[in-house]
Amino acid sequence: MSTQRRTLIERRTTLSPAEVLSAGKQFFTRRNSIYALFIEQEGSEYVSLRGQGGEELVLSARASEGGTDVTGGTYMFDAQLSRFFSTLPQMPEATP
Repeated sequence: MSTQRRTLIERRTTLSPAEVLSAGKQFFTRRNSIYALFIEQEGSEYVSLRGQGGEELVLSARASEGGTDVTGGTYMFDAQLSRFFSTLPQMPEATP
């Protein structure tokens, strides 16, 4: 049994689900490095990518009231996932 822990990041953004997934595919597949990922599966609300050693990164985007809920999970690509999430525009803070 693996003792590694999965990195899971969640955020709300002003982008549509399609825009989030498109940005994610561009971000993770257009890098020429040992961290490049390749699309394995995709649907209207998710994309699953794999790295050279079979490592997986999953990104999902679901429309919610006033924005999009985005979730990303990985065992190995935590720094890259965090970097991608930092590029997403956040929802504005609600004022009372």
